[in-house]
Amino acid sequence: MSAELDALMDDSVDGFAATVVLLRDGERGVEVLLAERPHRGSFADAWVFPGGAVDAADASDGVLDGEAAARRAAVRETFEEVGLVVEADDLVAFSHWTPPPGSPKRLRTWFFAARVPEGELRLAPDEVVAVQWIRPIDVLERHATGGMTLWPPTWVTVHGLTRAASVDEALAELAAGEIRPYVSRYSDDRTAVLWQEDEAFDADAEHAASHAVPDDGPDARGDRHRLVMDRLPWIYVNTLGAGF
Repeated sequence: MSAELDALMDDSVDGFAATVVLLRDGERGVEVLLAERPHRGSFADAWVFPGGAVDAADASDGVLDGEAAARRAAVRETFEEVGLVVEADDLVAFSHWTPPPGSPKRLRTWFFAARVPEGELRLAPDEVVAVQWIRPIDVLERHATGGMTLWPPTWVTVHGLTRAASVDEALAELAAGEIRPYVSRYSDDRTAVLWQEDEAFDADAEHAASHAVPDDGPDARGDRHRLVMDRLPWIYVNTLGAGF
């Protein structure tokens, strides 16, 4: 990780978390397991991957923001929320997300992926309203029509999985790549999330607003890595090949 990126991540957050993208081969292609959150509390009504906060007990070495603690938290939270036992060594770490300042609950989160283990789903009623196995393309289509609430990290991760022909292919691709950092902030009008590679990320508000355009129009210039959320469907703009 570069010194510049280290500096971007050297800010205060509310805590640390881990989430697990569980995958299976369905009849029509790769499917992901999404869990619907209760209609109250953090991420109300959103569909998310199983996961949650890193606790002190997860950090045997005292490092809450480390990968080892995140792996333990991922295993624990997956079992607590959906009743499935994943092995820590089977988890493929592939991304690391720092939410924008001003987020309702700012948890810096490790994302892992794994093939779904054997076992029966058992939902924690206070944390999960429902679960669904669903193809990534169907997730995006339902979100585009307003039928599914997603947060940007979930949307971008699902978007990146639409190309996978099988679970083996998806896990191999994720394991072969680097663990991608996503340090983010909102555009001035909060209609887009900008990641650290975006030219407007470090710009002043006036400059950023002039570049926060939704597509590759004539006024879109410079390096861009952003998710534009001013309307449905959301538009993902990535001119650098960073991340998915």
